[in-house]
Amino acid sequence: MSNLFNKILCPIDFDRNSIAALDFALRLAQECGGMIYVLGVIPTPAAQPATTDPFPVLSEGLKTELETIARKHLEGKVPFEPLVRTGDPAQTILDVAVELGVDVIVMATHGYKGVQRLLLGTVAERVVRGAEQPVITIRPRLE
Repeated sequence: MSNLFNKILCPIDFDRNSIAALDFALRLAQECGGMIYVLGVIPTPAAQPATTDPFPVLSEGLKTELETIARKHLEGKVPFEPLVRTGDPAQTILDVAVELGVDVIVMATHGYKGVQRLLLGTVAERVVRGAEQPVITIRPRLE
């Protein structure tokens, strides 16, 4: 599997399952000698242009938190880069994947079902449908 996945995008939202996705991305990067881009997305209203940062203080806080988590899980193990973007989460993930030329996206799902899934949709589902590269999804663990 060497060099199959050199660039790995791992969007996280700080819940336990997204950290499990980060841990999976770590194992994949170690196996393939790859690097991980850890992405945090600040959702913006649909009318808000994604080119501006409407929440600069929030962006800095998110970047600090991303850096802390990335260092805790990845430092000294694989190369990584934390990234913060604003916009529609699914579209932003897809755009960043193309922009960086990543080989794979590793992300968590939240396991929404029924009406909740119908009303909210899922970011992971939209990414899987729209991605040009493979997407590995990590489902929530039942406890």
